[in-house]
Formats: sequence, C-alpha cells, structure tokens
Amino acid sequence: MKLTLFIAKRYLFAKKSHNVVNIISIISAGGIAIGTAALIIILSVYNGFEGLVKSMYSTYESDLLITPSNGKHFSPSTAIFNQIKQDPSIDAFCEIVQENVFVKYSNQEVVATMKGIDSSYERITHIKDYIKEGEFKLYHGQVPQAILGRSMAFNLGLRVHFTDALQLYFPSRHRNLSMINPIASLNREKVFPSGLFTLDQNFDNKYILVPIDIARNLLEYEDQVTSIEIYTKPGAGTETLKKKIKTLLGDDFKVQNRYEQNETLYKMMSSEKISIYIILLFVVVIISCNLFGSLSMLIMEKKEDAVTLKSLGAHDLSIKKIFLAEGWLISLSGIFTGTIVALLFGFMQQQFGIIPMPGNFIVESYPIIIKFTDVLLTISGIAIIGLLSAMLPFMIVKKVENF
Repeated sequence: MKLTLFIAKRYLFAKKSHNVVNIISIISAGGIAIGTAALIIILSVYNGFEGLVKSMYSTYESDLLITPSNGKHFSPSTAIFNQIKQDPSIDAFCEIVQENVFVKYSNQEVVATMKGIDSSYERITHIKDYIKEGEFKLYHGQVPQAILGRSMAFNLGLRVHFTDALQLYFPSRHRNLSMINPIASLNREKVFPSGLFTLDQNFDNKYILVPIDIARNLLEYEDQVTSIEIYTKPGAGTETLKKKIKTLLGDDFKVQNRYEQNETLYKMMSSEKISIYIILLFVVVIISCNLFGSLSMLIMEKKEDAVTLKSLGAHDLSIKKIFLAEGWLISLSGIFTGTIVALLFGFMQQQFGIIPMPGNFIVESYPIIIKFTDVLLTISGIAIIGLLSAMLPFMIVKKVENF
C-alpha cells in the first residue's frame, strides 16, 4: 500500500511533469475544489436565510397556540384555562381576537387581518424591536392606538404623525343587511396609528394590531377570543407543556408549537435545501468528467511503466491501485482545498459581512451559518463521486488493455 501511494504521488507531484496530463489533473482538482466550496457556501447561506426566516417568525409567533377545533371563538374564562394560566413554566398567557376587517384611512381602503392583543402580548412581543416609525403603544391615555406594517401604511397613505383616525369595519352579527344603506349594517371602531413595523412583506401587508377591547367591540364579543398564545419561560420544556395542555383541553382544542404553526413552510424549506444539494452534486458529477479524462490519459501515457512494473513482479491489481490512488489524491486535494476556502469565506462573512445585501433589507450582509452536518454531507457526497470517477477508467481499460 505504501509503494502504491508513493508511486501515485510521484506521478501527481513530479517536479518535471508539466505535460497535458498533469495540467488536466490540476484542472480536475481545481474543479472539485470549486464544487466543494460552492456547495458548502450555498448550503451555509441557505442556512443563514432559514435561520433569519425562523427568527422573524418567532418574533410574532408564540411558543404554543391554542385554537378551537370547531368554530372560530371560545371563552377563556373557565376553570381549565385558569389552571393553565397558573403553570409555572408559562411566561405570558395572551388572549387574541383575530379577524379579517375592512380598513379605511381618508380615501384609501384595504382589507387587513386585525389582531386584538392584550397587555401580556404588549409586554412579551418582539415586534416592538422592529418598529421603524413611532412606538409600540396600545393606548395614549384613553385613546386606542394601532400598530401596523409599513407596507400597509404606504398603501393607505398613512404616517404616524397624521391626526386622522383609522376606521375599522366589520359586519354586525345582529343587524340585517340594508341594501339602501349598507354601511349601517357594519360595526365601526376608530383607532389612531402609533407605530409602523417592518418584518417581512407578508406580515407587513397583512396585520394591524389593536387593543383587544376594540377588537371585541367590533366583532360583538363579550369575553371570547379566537386563540390563545402562550410564551414559555427560558429553559421550559415546550413539548412537555404542550402535552399537559392537550390533556387538559381534550379534542375540543388544537395545541400547536412553532413548527406546527408553519409546518408547510418548514417542510418546503427542508425540501428546497435537499434539492439544492442534489443539483449541486450533479454539477460536481459533470466537473468530475475531467478526472475521468485525466486518469484515462495517464493510464495510456504510463503504459510502458506498467509493463516495467509487471516485469518486476507487480500484479495487475497493484498497478490499477496506483492509478486509483492518484484519482483519490486528486479528489481529496480538491475536497480539502474547497473545504478550507469555504470555511474561511464563511468566517469572513460572519465576522465582517464582506458581501452586503442589496437594497434595504433587515440585515446588512448575506447571513451565513456553517453546519458540521452540511460540511460532512458535502465531503462524503463529493468523495463518493470522486471514487466512482477514479474507478470508471479501469472498467474501460479492462476491455481495451489488460495490464
């Protein structure tokens, strides 16, 4: 084995070897290095965006969400919910009233998702960290306030220092629809904008946050809510709490963790990452054709050396192992170089943000998170491709030339 590696290294790193075969070998190693680095970097950037999306969703999504299995609303004023409130692992128990409403400001109109929130939500939410204009405030004295996305505010032509009120409309459950005066069939509430937030385009265009009392008045609720958001204390077992709540509430309610609230999104992100990995591996397969060509030419060039080695008593298998070892050395040198380049780039991007994000985004540079599993999968996948590419010439040689 030592002799095999020694001869393979001599063929690959010989000082006087400047022929076409060695040039192609260098190109092969360079191609594998580029493929390895590209795969690790792209997967790491995808991890960064995945982490960014999850962090944004965690900004406005609770650890646990309780919703009714049937119907749209329920009363939280029961002994069971009071028992849940007292659980020591709960940091905030937030009553939510959510519904699609008609919003009017001056002459502009939009349909938005009104989210009525209480003081617990105001205390625990991280949305206040994304306020770009104004402040996160539900009341100014006795005057109800609203917090909405900057995109929605732009569509309404609204700024927080304007004095006009936002008009919220929703059909009354107790009045019949009047064809003569349809507006009389709608409930109306007024709120004044106090702050504009910027998270992501979907959330910014969709939600308007108002005091829960205003939402209840508009929907003609008494103490009912549409959902309950639960935030756990640091270190608390979310899954343990979920099972406990599910046992208490039974089948009448659904209890979802963060993953289950956006299960489709997370599954889609996972499948996209797998697709990226497969596509880039296919690119590496194409790049590895250089390795196949390099070894094929080397085998033909070193035909006389093979005859000499056979005369000295070397077996056919030993001679083939020399060329296989050279293929492995080319692959491993490319993998090693590409991995080092990718890790150095990842470190530089994390520390210094050398590639900035274009436009006005919530982060200044491309996010990047290097995971050991991604590096290991990349190295393993490309190593297997390199091994197969190195073995392929011998299948052809076996038919053409018997060493």
